[in-house]
Amino acid sequence: MALSKIEKLRNILYKKISQGNINYVVPDLWNAWDYQGEELKKLPSQELLINPYRFYTSLIDKYILPHKIDSENYLKSLSQIKNIKHKKGEVGGDWVKKSVLYSTMIRTSSAWDHDRSFSLDIENLDNLKETGTFVKMLVLLPLLKKMGVDTLYLLPLSRFSLKDKKGELGSPYGVANFFDLDPNLKEPMTGNLMTLEEEFQALVEACHILEMRVVIDIIPRTNAVENDLIKDHPDWFYWIKADEAQSFRVPYVDGLPNTISPETKYMEKVYNCEDVKRHIKMFQNDPQTQNPKLFEKLKNESKDLIADIEKQLNLKIAPAFSDHINDVQPPWTDVTFFRMFMDHPKATKKYLEDKNQPPYILFDTIKANLFPGEKPNVELWNTLANIIPYYQNTYGIDGARIDMGHALPNELLKMIIDQARNNDNDFAFIAEELNPDNAEKAKVAGYNIIIGNGFWMEPRIWEKKLHKFVYGAKDIALPMFACAETHDTARIAGRDGGRTLARMVSVLNMLLPNLVPFINSGQEVYEIQTMNTGIDCTNEDKFKLPSNDLFYGKLALFDKYAIHYLNHNRWELADHLDGVKNIRNAWLNQILDITAYEPIYFNEFDSPALGVSYFNKETKKCLLVVANTNVYHEIYCNASLEKLRKKANNFNNFGKLLYSSYEFGRDYHDFSPDGRIYFNLGAGEVKIIEF
Repeated sequence: MALSKIEKLRNILYKKISQGNINYVVPDLWNAWDYQGEELKKLPSQELLINPYRFYTSLIDKYILPHKIDSENYLKSLSQIKNIKHKKGEVGGDWVKKSVLYSTMIRTSSAWDHDRSFSLDIENLDNLKETGTFVKMLVLLPLLKKMGVDTLYLLPLSRFSLKDKKGELGSPYGVANFFDLDPNLKEPMTGNLMTLEEEFQALVEACHILEMRVVIDIIPRTNAVENDLIKDHPDWFYWIKADEAQSFRVPYVDGLPNTISPETKYMEKVYNCEDVKRHIKMFQNDPQTQNPKLFEKLKNESKDLIADIEKQLNLKIAPAFSDHINDVQPPWTDVTFFRMFMDHPKATKKYLEDKNQPPYILFDTIKANLFPGEKPNVELWNTLANIIPYYQNTYGIDGARIDMGHALPNELLKMIIDQARNNDNDFAFIAEELNPDNAEKAKVAGYNIIIGNGFWMEPRIWEKKLHKFVYGAKDIALPMFACAETHDTARIAGRDGGRTLARMVSVLNMLLPNLVPFINSGQEVYEIQTMNTGIDCTNEDKFKLPSNDLFYGKLALFDKYAIHYLNHNRWELADHLDGVKNIRNAWLNQILDITAYEPIYFNEFDSPALGVSYFNKETKKCLLVVANTNVYHEIYCNASLEKLRKKANNFNNFGKLLYSSYEFGRDYHDFSPDGRIYFNLGAGEVKIIEF
């Protein structure tokens, strides 16, 4: 029987152990599986000096392979491995509603200054990589399992372009080829004995062996301004004159508010705007249409096609920008939009002054779901719809988030979802839908969950947005992420309330109704530096670190960056979640069942306390989760449990305190005669009681 990729990786590393007596350190958090190698030394910095070949070999031997079934093919989705079929009438992929997701950008999450040279090197003094790789990502799996994570959510993995790149490394969202992996994720320790694709396969196999699923991010709405498709399909993109590119800016429409979605009622005003007219006139026909002979010559002979098109035809691909009218964001210089239709939008072409107007980017053409043309770009659609099946068949992924899926033509979105589920009827889809009001639309489209607005609501404890988010979640048509931060937002530990706030919401998120726990890489060690200043950020969030920190002012989405795995209290949140995960697992059926849920309201006016409860009909037990959202002061509060008393047949004892984010000795009072329960909650404290 052929070796699995994880076994092949193990054998390659094992044979090189003699080469590993080098200066190579890792943070102690990377040893959540208790490595005890003979060379292991714990340094005063709390880093571990190790032989990397022995370290990674031992991880595979002792933590991963003991769970492997020899006859099983782990390059299938976990649902296919377990032969899980969804019932007739059910939507496949609903397993994600039960999951705890961990969002990771591998090049950052598994990065470390291994040779202690005070720089993060693509190739260090020992010719090893210090940015993240698929192989190094394996060492985080024990830590994630400890925290209750069962789904690895991977930010884009595809090869991206460095043309007009942002930062030191460029953005993984500037995809140059959907079907090639990012070569920067290759591990030098394997040399040429293992391909990049095999290393990703090994990571997926390891996850599946450990009963963790793998979800990827795909970006079918945009592509890099320098990409592999331009050579054969220049008409799939939008072009402007190269000598005018420096003056390219997003048009501003006077008389309309900022950051509004394009709607038919606005479009006449948009097209009559002089700044919009200026903008549209910048666009040109593609180089093949303009000069077929010259383009064919360049295509066959040029070593830098984009540069030569610019030089000889004065043409350049137009940058993308926000699909919201009057959004203040500047153009996204590293990416462009696909031309989804081969004609102008049906609803707005009547407003064009030039009936021979070349294809152009505007708010309506971006929102192809609302403003479709009449001639679908069929070949492009087929290419985009094949992305997920390729990753299913090659790597055995379990689910996907569709970036800007809300802006795709409805027919294309259906193609993408249907083709993936034809391959695997239990494949999960996550909608990049931030507005809970649109959850019903996402449900109809075939999504299982939406991102939602938790990242904005949860940090705003003083405005009671966290209360509104928790108490209102049960009424949303699809579950949302229970998350306090994402790769695009400010860090929760960097906000007012710091570590106390971060711990409180991270624990609370594990036990909320109609919400799916979501942990952003670095959140577990109270990282304060944002990865990107995309949403709900200020420029100051980029400079949260001390000025002498190696990564001061850096953004992980674009720059060399390593998570601060040596932070003080770095084990704290993982230890908390280690205990809470067992409570979550024991009560998961009730957490998922809205009929078992009962909100807990507190009688104090404007109380910072919030609470949820669940009732198990079979055991007649109740689970009570209460939190003090005041992260600076303790509170005294009380709540009625009358509805729970009736469900539980008038219980008269408390059972036991399962968890407290403070010491377990902090007591709560007995019932009063009227059935109320009284709490003394410390600042940011979460209590979990079963009775």
